[in-house]
Amino acid sequence: MSVHIDITGLRQERIAVVPSPLAELGMALHALSELDHHPGLRAWAAGVTATLAPHLVDQMSEADFLWRATLSDIFMPFAGIPGRRTLPGRTIAEELDLLDRLSDEQFVDTALEFTYAASYGAPGPALLGDPVLRRRALELAASRGPQQVRFSEQLLSDPPRIRARFRQFVEECDTAFYAQMWARLRHQLTADARRKTDLLRRKGLSEALAAVSPVATLDKAGTRITVDKLDSGRTVTGDGGLLFIPTSMGWPHLSVLHRHGWQPVLHYPVGSPELAPPPPVEQLVLRMTALSHPLRLRLCRQLARSASTTGELAHSLELTAPEVSRHLAVLKKAGLLTTRRRGRYVLHQLDVTVVARLGSDLLEGLLR
Repeated sequence: MSVHIDITGLRQERIAVVPSPLAELGMALHALSELDHHPGLRAWAAGVTATLAPHLVDQMSEADFLWRATLSDIFMPFAGIPGRRTLPGRTIAEELDLLDRLSDEQFVDTALEFTYAASYGAPGPALLGDPVLRRRALELAASRGPQQVRFSEQLLSDPPRIRARFRQFVEECDTAFYAQMWARLRHQLTADARRKTDLLRRKGLSEALAAVSPVATLDKAGTRITVDKLDSGRTVTGDGGLLFIPTSMGWPHLSVLHRHGWQPVLHYPVGSPELAPPPPVEQLVLRMTALSHPLRLRLCRQLARSASTTGELAHSLELTAPEVSRHLAVLKKAGLLTTRRRGRYVLHQLDVTVVARLGSDLLEGLLR
């Protein structure tokens, strides 16, 4: 499962690394809605919500499907401008002007993409012109509550009115809390964009991708970017460009805008150097599969406490040595064990650091 970007024929001058104030506002709204994704932002979120006007809080609740589960492409309107080479604006106002350039069909399809689950990476009918899709969108909105049903009904019946309301909502967020945030964040994001641009010019796209994220790679032919994610999709730059948009509020989310007909965008987190790179999805699946077996969990519990030989484990768990060896092989292949030799004995031990990255509940259960 990966997202692929076909960049055949793409010239380097059509690749840009640039911050987007509207995309970063979208990530700030996401963080306010999903603090479990961003525990380090709890103090900031408490400070913001304590000062928000009640009507702004209500509007955030009404339209949070635009940013809660994942960030809607509505926050990257530059990618949908015809020609597919438009850069983000320097200010919220400039980006809202770009949003106004999208057609009503683009705006509605983008705003409701996560509500009615339309085809994303392939051409399809516009929501406004398809009664079946409209009914489906309202049915799915009903499962999210009456506020989002009202929002969806109004958007489908009067797009210009909702577009004006959304613009006003963004402008009020900017005044209430975001302008001050952006004044601070833009320096960090601009500096990161300059570093990535310099790396792109000096060492090429492959090195720049590696700096953006270890899970984004360029194939040997230099014609396809692969982003390792628990998602599937593909897009093509064609005669357009390719954008890299840094985010500080969005860490650890790495997303790829691969909407059909839009300019591809890699929205990447500006991380800390001390953070270990994420494992490939294949390795994550191996680890979760390895830990799904009750006997292997018992082995992990013992190996979390002390290093043990195969014979010691077999004796403790009342198993045969070959049985223990088979289970140890699965755990080792998943990268969950470390081994060291002591004379003629091989000692196995659980890599607690790796398990901790899978989840604190799992680690606490093993150590309980």
